[in-house]
Amino acid sequence: MVDVRDEVLERISGNVKKVLEAIRAACDRSGRSPEEVKLVAVTKTVDLERIQAAILSGVRVFGENYIQEAREKISAIAKPVEWHFIGHLQRNKAKYAVKLFDMIETVDNIKLAAELQKRAEKLSKVQPVLVQVNISGEETKSGISPTELPELLKFMTKSTSLEFKGLMTMPPYFEDPENARPYFVRLRELRDEMKNRFPNLSFEELSMGMSGDFAVAIEEGATIVRVGTAIFGERRT
Repeated sequence: MVDVRDEVLERISGNVKKVLEAIRAACDRSGRSPEEVKLVAVTKTVDLERIQAAILSGVRVFGENYIQEAREKISAIAKPVEWHFIGHLQRNKAKYAVKLFDMIETVDNIKLAAELQKRAEKLSKVQPVLVQVNISGEETKSGISPTELPELLKFMTKSTSLEFKGLMTMPPYFEDPENARPYFVRLRELRDEMKNRFPNLSFEELSMGMSGDFAVAIEEGATIVRVGTAIFGERRT
C-alpha cells in the first residue's frame, strides 16, 4: 500500500467526483446508463501516490502508454485493479504487454495481432484486445485505416488466443470538443458496419474520448473513456 497524503487524496477524489458527474450528465443527455461507461484513468508519468489516491477514490481501471513505466507501477500497485495498454505497441514488446495487461487497446495491424496471439498462446491466456482505427488519417496518429480494418477483423475471427472486444480511436486535438464529434460518430458508424460484416465478433466496446472531449464521446456511444489530466492534473514531462 502506497502512502497518500491527505491533500493529495482530497484533490484526486474531488477530480474523480467531477469526472464521474460529467459522465453521468453525458449519459443523461443521451439516454444511457452510467453503468455502460468504463472510466480508464490514464497514468502516463503519474506517480504512485496519485495512482493510489485514485484507487482510494474508487477508480478501478488504469491506462498506461509505455511498457517499462507500466511494469514498475503494476508491480507496486496491488490488485484488484485492471490495466489497459493504450499506447503504440511495437511487436518486440508484445510479450511484455500480454503478461502485464488485462486489455490491449491499440492493436493496429495483422503482424502485431499475430505476435500477440503467439505470446498469449504461450501463456495459455486469452488476451482481450481492441483494434485502434485512425479515423482522421493523420500520419502522426497510430491506428489502422478504415479501409484495411476488415482484413484485420478477418484475422480476429480465426484467433483463439485474442478476444476481440471492439474499436478504439483518437481524434485530432481541438479546443472545442464539438469539433471531435464527427470522428466519434464515424467510429460508431464503422462499428455498426463491421458488426454486420462480422456477426461472430463482439463489438461491445467503443474506446473514445479523453479529458477534453469525453462527454461528447459518451453522447456518441463511447463505452470506455480514457481520462488523465482531468483526474491527475497536467502531465509531468
